[in-house]
Amino acid sequence: MSATLTQKKSIASVKSNAESFLFILPAVLIFSVFYIYPFSQIFNLSLREWDGISLSRPLIWFDNYKELLGDKIWWQSLWHAGYITLFALTFQNILAFALALACDREMKLKGFYRVVFFIPPILSEIVVALIWKWILYSGMQEGQHIGLLNYFLNRTGWHHLINNWLSNPETALTCIAIVHSWKGFGWGFIMLLAGLQTIDRQLYEAARVDGAGPLSVFKNVTIPMMLPVIVVVLILTVLGSMQVFVLILGMVGQGLVYHTEVPVTRILTAMQSGEPRFGYACAMGINFGMILIAVSFTMKLISSRMKQA
Repeated sequence: MSATLTQKKSIASVKSNAESFLFILPAVLIFSVFYIYPFSQIFNLSLREWDGISLSRPLIWFDNYKELLGDKIWWQSLWHAGYITLFALTFQNILAFALALACDREMKLKGFYRVVFFIPPILSEIVVALIWKWILYSGMQEGQHIGLLNYFLNRTGWHHLINNWLSNPETALTCIAIVHSWKGFGWGFIMLLAGLQTIDRQLYEAARVDGAGPLSVFKNVTIPMMLPVIVVVLILTVLGSMQVFVLILGMVGQGLVYHTEVPVTRILTAMQSGEPRFGYACAMGINFGMILIAVSFTMKLISSRMKQA
């Protein structure tokens, strides 16, 4: 009797495991086809010398990675992407959090503000790039500045501030970072606002009854409850900002090596140069992907330790 019962439990366990596996099988197949297989092929190409056309793909092992270690332009492009990311992590997310806090309170037209703040993210990135390129343009026609910003500065008497915003190495990258943050803050705003609305209002009331001020409530109630959402927003900000691409192509074009090159444009340059190097481009892609994964896991680890503290 006992053996029969154990056998039935074993069969039920196997059946349950099989059903669970069938549920996750579609996701596993999609992940394998669109992520694991392409990654394995890119890694294979990164070990070869290939121009993207010929059938010959000589195996050179890790020569592309060795060359990458000494590629100053590649590491400079990573620094540029890091600068844009740092700008987004601070300016963009602080702005998004502040606006989310404002719209979470009882205020007039808060529904209108929610819609307005979410307009920039849904706009086409190339359209945003072209509009801001026109705003920051530094050319002149018939003695008048064509760019909207320089025209405004000229008309208001701020002549000393007129600049070649997208051509000057000292300002081009910062302009791109500002535009990127302006376009992307809406995503963080929506996610942070959704997180704020899940916080039980009774926690705020209890804190106020205990005599906590606004700053104390924010520090001891809002931040701890919002920490999981904040971590997700920060990780998505890093991943999105490090991969900025279309905005740069639309605003300044490709190949501005010294002051606006980022990893994705650098990879594209390697593939479109006079002598295309797809193997080297794949090595850059693998290196870039590993960096993004490492940064994401580091941020996740830090957040986990913050929760435990």
